[in-house]
Amino acid sequence: MAAHRSGPLKQQNKAHKGGRHRGRGSAQRDGKGRLALKTLSKKVRKELSRVDQRHRAGQLRKQKKEAVLAEKRQLGSKDGPPHQVLVVPLHNRISLPEAFQLLQDRDTGTVHLNDWGSTHSFMLLCPFLKHRWFFTSASPGDLHTVLDLAKVTDTILFLLDPLEGWDSTGDYCLSCLFAQGLPTYTLAIQGISGLPPKKQIDARKKLSKVVEKRFPDDKLLLLDTQQEAGMLLRHLANQKQRHLAFRDRRAYLFAHAADFEPNEENNLVGTLKISGYVRGQTLNVNNLLHIIGHGDFQMKQIDAPMDPFPLNPRVIKSQKDPGTAMEICAMDAVAHMEEDLKVLMKADPERQESLQTEVIPDPMDGEQTWPTEEELNEANDFLKESSKVVKKVPKGTSSYQAEWILDEDGESGGEGDEYDDIEHGEFMEEESQDESSEEEEEECETMTVGESVRDDLYDEKVDEEAEEKMLEKYKQERLEEMFPDEVDTPRDVAARIRFQKYRGLKSFRTSPWDPKENLPQDYARIFQFQNFTNTRKCIFKKIEEKEYEGAEVGWYVTLHVSEVPFSVVEYFKRGAPLIAISLLPHEQKMSVLNMVVSRHPGNTEPVKAKEELIFHCGFRRFRASPLFSQHTAADKHKFQRFLTADMALVVTVYAPITFPPASVLLFKHNSNGMHSLIATGHLLSVDPDRMVIKRVVLSGHPFKIFTKMAVVRYMFFSREDVLWFKPVELRTKWGRRGHIKEPLGTHGHMKCSFDGKLKSQDTVLMNLYKRVFPKWTYDPHVPEPVPWVKSEISSMRPEVDME
Repeated sequence: MAAHRSGPLKQQNKAHKGGRHRGRGSAQRDGKGRLALKTLSKKVRKELSRVDQRHRAGQLRKQKKEAVLAEKRQLGSKDGPPHQVLVVPLHNRISLPEAFQLLQDRDTGTVHLNDWGSTHSFMLLCPFLKHRWFFTSASPGDLHTVLDLAKVTDTILFLLDPLEGWDSTGDYCLSCLFAQGLPTYTLAIQGISGLPPKKQIDARKKLSKVVEKRFPDDKLLLLDTQQEAGMLLRHLANQKQRHLAFRDRRAYLFAHAADFEPNEENNLVGTLKISGYVRGQTLNVNNLLHIIGHGDFQMKQIDAPMDPFPLNPRVIKSQKDPGTAMEICAMDAVAHMEEDLKVLMKADPERQESLQTEVIPDPMDGEQTWPTEEELNEANDFLKESSKVVKKVPKGTSSYQAEWILDEDGESGGEGDEYDDIEHGEFMEEESQDESSEEEEEECETMTVGESVRDDLYDEKVDEEAEEKMLEKYKQERLEEMFPDEVDTPRDVAARIRFQKYRGLKSFRTSPWDPKENLPQDYARIFQFQNFTNTRKCIFKKIEEKEYEGAEVGWYVTLHVSEVPFSVVEYFKRGAPLIAISLLPHEQKMSVLNMVVSRHPGNTEPVKAKEELIFHCGFRRFRASPLFSQHTAADKHKFQRFLTADMALVVTVYAPITFPPASVLLFKHNSNGMHSLIATGHLLSVDPDRMVIKRVVLSGHPFKIFTKMAVVRYMFFSREDVLWFKPVELRTKWGRRGHIKEPLGTHGHMKCSFDGKLKSQDTVLMNLYKRVFPKWTYDPHVPEPVPWVKSEISSMRPEVDME
């Protein structure tokens, strides 16, 4: 009887371990205080009951609600900064003085007027509402002023026309504000009481439909009477504030007063004293200060004078007549400011941020040391070994005689001799037929004849040179869309010299490319983070934990800014706003910024890469010549020659470091002095290692086709170029792939093999790649644009003033 054998799927039990069992004491002695892995690596999670979970969720809701209420109560209160409101009229029929007259109601509170050139502003103190406002205004045509004030204002009050809402200038201003980041806003209608009573309801309905496109589910308030102005003020005071991320993590200040003390050596440079309320975060004297439109500066000290606009002014009783009392108002506060002046902080030279923006490259850093004798000998031995050739020679031949013996295929005339004279003759005959078949085009001259004096006036204002340049750019953009990255092989320069910086890639996505290879000289001047994400997290964590000391939010302070040019004070005296923002660590240093932008639908002119543009990145404003590249998740990104409208692109420039999030606006300086918005987006990263790869496509045409073999011409025009680019893979527009087998003749014809049969109407392509870098054209000084006019934004008419 055969014995039973278990199958391979039978369960295998572990054998019993006999012997002495370990007790608890021996296990503790062997462990020697070591803890279990779970105790070290994982936190003990307390499972809450349903009642406790609801209680915890209720506590979190209560904390968030209290935080919102505390923020709302602090803004405009006696301990917080005044509630800053920017009034923007969106139509040319709106009267700004009438709106200010309604808001400056003496019965509501105390009004302090400030008149700085073209920018009118006033402070409104309302003890009854326990609130204080600071109203400023800006015309939508003055784009820089509107955008700068919107970066620091708490609320924007848009004044709408009762019939149209906003005109083309106001619509353009709204587009820029939405792209930059809109703070808390309120919509008010001015002039609806001037309409007949029967038309007021219809006007409000039509206006609501117009406003819904940009401001859905927003309430429209009225501003025609004192009672409506009081309701508007209450609405502003109780409105929930919207946050802008790029300003919430930085301290910023709107200048209410400025004074200049020139240096002894140079009167054009001195110390600027800026007075205003601290907003955003705590202001540290050791940080750098960026004045929008003027540059980065260092602070000497921070003073804390008396608040010139207290909500509850101090009351001083006279000693002679105790019954009479005197209130210290803003004008009296100036007289007592020197007595109450207190120095908060002075700059510490050891802890103060440096103004260094670039790395000073050492020209000797790239030099190599002189090789030693051992290294030279090793190199010579290697060359000798690599130069040895194995040959078959008769017995007894010396090494000297062997060098003169030729190989069997050394007598051949080369690979190109297979191309016989008959084929060459056919080729020459076909070329002559192609030349004879081409018809000469007659040169035609077009003339524009003006039919009236109005046409003559219009033609006088047209810049013919600018028109020719724009036409050429339109042609280039059209060719780029039809034949992307295709270029013609030059006839006068060898292709191996013209494209010597390019290389072939087996796969654009997976082929390796070293980001530190062949860097330009400008890369020695920039700063790079070892880990940008971790640095950003550490800086933001310090801000959240309030580790920086200095002037708190809501304090009225005076900043002593050193080495400021006198032109900044002249700019302030002309009526322009002066805005100072505290920089985070490293934000003054130059690096490579990458921004994701999308083409603005209102601009259709072609924008070429490396063309000078104006950037509004966060709180900075500068000029630079950017590169455009595709926004992908790969390690290599293809260069785009034009700013396309159908997809988002990444813009790469040399610029000072800015920690995201930050909004980005791209403007183009036109020949008439205006700035037109061409793209909007956000800051992606600060990464010099992001590779932008330019592709060049060389095209050839199949001359003779033999199933999978073909003779290709017109890609190169010399035999040496064919041999030089022989290792590069070929492709066709219909999806075939192949390689160059050998050159034929001396006119650039080549025999190619493909993975399938080639069609006669197909085109053979060769992709070549090289890495490109942006130009160092960073300029922090941006010229002031010409104010926008309604007729200039709309269609160009003959009456348009082009000056």
